[in-house]
Order: sequence, then structure tokens, then C-alpha cells
Amino acid sequence: MSLRTVLTNATVVTGYAKLDDCAIYIDEKGEVGDIFNMRRLASKHFPPDTLIVDVDGAYVMPGFIDSHLHGIGGWGTEDCDPVSILNMSERLADFGVSAFMPTVYTDKLDVMIRATEAIVAAMGKEKGAKIMGVNLEGPFISMERVGAQNPLGVLPVDLDAFRKLVKAGDGKIICMTVAPELRGMRELALLAREEGIVLLAGHTDATYENIIEGMQAGIFHSTHFFNAMSRLHHRNPGTVGAILIQREMQCEIIADGIHIHPELVKMLLRDKPLDNIVMVTDSLKPTKQRTGACTANGIACKVGADGAFIALDNPDLFLGSGLTMLQGLRNMVKWEIPIQQASQMSATNPARIYNFAKQGMLVPGYVADIVVLDKNLQMKGLFINGNLVRDRFA
Repeated sequence: MSLRTVLTNATVVTGYAKLDDCAIYIDEKGEVGDIFNMRRLASKHFPPDTLIVDVDGAYVMPGFIDSHLHGIGGWGTEDCDPVSILNMSERLADFGVSAFMPTVYTDKLDVMIRATEAIVAAMGKEKGAKIMGVNLEGPFISMERVGAQNPLGVLPVDLDAFRKLVKAGDGKIICMTVAPELRGMRELALLAREEGIVLLAGHTDATYENIIEGMQAGIFHSTHFFNAMSRLHHRNPGTVGAILIQREMQCEIIADGIHIHPELVKMLLRDKPLDNIVMVTDSLKPTKQRTGACTANGIACKVGADGAFIALDNPDLFLGSGLTMLQGLRNMVKWEIPIQQASQMSATNPARIYNFAKQGMLVPGYVADIVVLDKNLQMKGLFINGNLVRDRFA
């Protein structure tokens, strides 16, 4: 049961439109009960214990869903500890995230299994953002595009290893990053489909033709677009070209202005259906960390001049971002992308792609996962399942 709440004088961003001068009712089931124009407020009748909050024109939108992140606040999936995952949940709520998919690095198989088991053990115990399930970034990736993953963990396609990960995930693995060009990938893709696991092309040196073959096997999503994948070339469009050319291909973008140039984000929005673009952070353990050593997946790192984490002993190696979903949305608005489009990329699209029922939109009957941002895009409140878990309205 949740506290009945009406947010009035709101700009409601539903996931498909922006509605000015509206109100939204959160019912006792923790669902969106109604959305209506303020002119109709006087004719509405709510139970006497309903909390009425005037948000003074603030944006009321679906809570952010971060579908790709490794850590935040000094806690990370590499800790292989349910406590770390739960601490990630609490810290993410400070930045408007209502749901997330803790992402396991490519590493030795036993480490990946322990990290997966830790995520599963934490599910259902959250006090902040909901853990939707496990995101596996590997291990069936290309050594040519290993990036910040542990090369000692990279494997050729191995169905027995895949089954071990599936067993550790106990039905909670949502997706896996793979290199479509690897031998045996079609068999893996068919097995993943049986398990309900979405495959993403990433950390791949695939040719254009490899990506088309992957699509034929059901690989329609891609990991941190432009990063750790074969480049666009006029004689071989590569992975980047295939994602741009094939409108059905979906892609993640890290909206920090570093991993992908803002003008490329705008180009992507012009040339690809908005439905197929998902904003992620790919944030690392030291993101928003207050004290302690700065490490990511055991690698000593620092924040570079442009804001991304880089390895201390290899400044040319991007380890990942220090982005939050809230800052990513602010960046997009700064880049003159309409806020309703930014909201769709940060909540509606991942909910649809990963089959999160009745989430990612503000529609009557949908779960009331709601973030409230004032006109300066400062967070004022966060509701998860209709419960106010972050109250900054005062």
C-alpha cells in the first residue's frame, strides 16, 4: 500500500507527450490513478487522507531506468556482494533512478558467476531504486575491442559457460553483450531467446555483414553506441555503420558529451526512430564517491579533464563514465533536445525493450515510478511504486 498523493500544477511528461498545467493522482496501489487538466481539479474527489502537493510547474515524469551501470557511490558489481548492490540502489535514488540493471563486467567465469549471484541475492531487499535483473557485459566479446573489460575473462562462444551463468542468474538475467562475429553465435542467440535474454552487439569488431547476420539471429540492440565497436568506413560500414543504416537496430548512448559528441546524438535522433535509442550511464564504482580509493573493476583510475574515468597507468583508456541519469537528461536538454524525448530515452524505451510491464510511462494503471524535477531540472521528489522515497519538496 502507498500513500495516496495528488501532484498539482505539474508539467506531466508521460513518455509520449508533454502535458502542461496538469495534475496526476497516485492511488493506494502505488499506480497512476489518473492524469487530468487543472481545470478539472475542483470536480475531483479524493479520500480524505490524500496528500496534495503543489509542484509549481515542475516536470513530473517517469523515474529513470538505468539499464547499464557498474557502480556508484563507492559500490560496484565487482564487489560480488549483495550489500554493495543494495547500496547502489540507495545512492541511485538520489539521482532520480527508480529502476536499474546492475551490470557485470567481463571477468573470469567464477567472478562473473559470483557477481551475478550477488545481484540476484539483493533483489527484493531494495530501499531505493528497484533491481530489475542482471546485465552481463560479456564474456563472449572480441579481444580486438575489449576496452576496459578484463581480457582474462574473454571467451569464445561456450554454451556450457552460458548455461552456468544462466543458472547463477536464476531467471533474472535480462541481457548480455556479445560480439556477433564470433563462431557459434547463432546457437548462443537461439539459446538466449529460449531463456528470454536480450542480446546486445558490443565490444565487437564485426563487419557490416556480421551485424546483419546477428540481426537474423535476433540481435537488435547494441551496447554504448560508437564505443568499443568497429568504426564506420566507406568500404566497410562496420558495426557503427550497421546501427546507423538499419533503423530496426536499437542502441545505448552515454549522454555525457564525452563518449559520444552531442552533435552525433542529434544526428542519431534525426536519422533513427526515437523508440530505438536508450540513454544509459555506464557509470563506475567511484561515480559520486565521497571518500576512499578510486578504482573501477580493480583498476586504479582518476577523473580525466573531460569528466570520464581513465586508467592511471593508461590515460588513453576510457574505463567508463561518471554520469548520472539526472545529469544525462540535463545534458540532453542543454543540447536542445526536447525534454519529452530525453525522458522517453531514459525510461520509456528501456522499459519496452526489456519488457518491464506497466513501467516507463505515466499512464493510468501503470506503476507510479515518478521523478519530479523543478524548472531548473533539480530533483524535488522521487516516487517508487507510489511511495515517496526522496522528499525535497520543502
